[in-house]
Amino acid sequence: MWIIGCDYHPSFQQIAFVDQATGEYDNRRLEHKGGEAERFYRNLAGQQVRVGVEATGSLRWFERLLQELGIEMWVGDPVKVRAAAAKKAKTDKQDAALLLRLLLENRFPRIWIPTVEQRDARQLVLHRHRLVQTRTRAKNQLHAIAANEGLHPKRRVWSQAGQAELMALPLSPWANVRRQDWQELLGELSQRIKPLDVALQQQAKQRPEVQLLMTHPGVGPVVAMAFVLTLCDPRRFATSKQVAAYLGLVPLEESSGKGRQRLGHITKQGNSLLRGLLTEAAHIAARYDEPWRRKYVRLAMKKNRSIAAVAIARSLAVRLWWMWKLGLDYGQMKESRSHAEQLA
Repeated sequence: MWIIGCDYHPSFQQIAFVDQATGEYDNRRLEHKGGEAERFYRNLAGQQVRVGVEATGSLRWFERLLQELGIEMWVGDPVKVRAAAAKKAKTDKQDAALLLRLLLENRFPRIWIPTVEQRDARQLVLHRHRLVQTRTRAKNQLHAIAANEGLHPKRRVWSQAGQAELMALPLSPWANVRRQDWQELLGELSQRIKPLDVALQQQAKQRPEVQLLMTHPGVGPVVAMAFVLTLCDPRRFATSKQVAAYLGLVPLEESSGKGRQRLGHITKQGNSLLRGLLTEAAHIAARYDEPWRRKYVRLAMKKNRSIAAVAIARSLAVRLWWMWKLGLDYGQMKESRSHAEQLA
């Protein structure tokens, strides 16, 4: 069996490999341009091969190549890989040798990788979200123009009459160009987002777990799809604390020695898109849950509204995980919680 430690870079890769059958060992640099790396792996097709690589960007084509050739690919946690290094010196050859050593010693910090279908569905959610963000910027620009000209009511600007009034305003030449460009961009973005909304709705209908999470107030198809596609499998997490930590919704702790515990802002690790969506959904969810509403008001008065929203977002993430894991909709979850409180 061939064991290969691969220090991957966008334009090349440094590999350290050993053939366990013959004991052959080598450390080699393979260029991506010109197909040198591809030819190397194609020559290994049909043999037992395991490649260990750190998680990084631009790996998609390399992963597809290895999958096509039937070569096993392990992706490792970069933080844990670096922690296993014996010294601070860092070169491409040393990194490749370290990955090889971890594979041979069965200490490689392998991480879970989503399927191709799951990653493609993530692209739908991410692409739609980015377009919506751009559309919001266009709306903000048009609203700024309207406000400067005395059209203050926000909702009135987006009505048919408000749009006609905005376009009829006499403006200076370059202000008129600004208004025209943002208006055209807004219309084009809306047209591009419509088919994505339809596709997202269809994806949500095909996934029972998404329909289950959508029973919770404040959770629509976008939030539910993002949650499901980010966690992928609720059984990956043993506790709710792991879920909150995975999404970066836990405070960063800086405590050492005999001093008191120090908790800072949230770590913001993990998926920033889902974290933002959960925070937006938290504002609506808090309206339908009395304990959450009281918690939000208390934290908003004691700290600020942003901290209060993040706290509710963390609670929302935990509840959605439990709903998914237990197969309970929002009504059933509330009943089980009330029953547990009565027993307590």
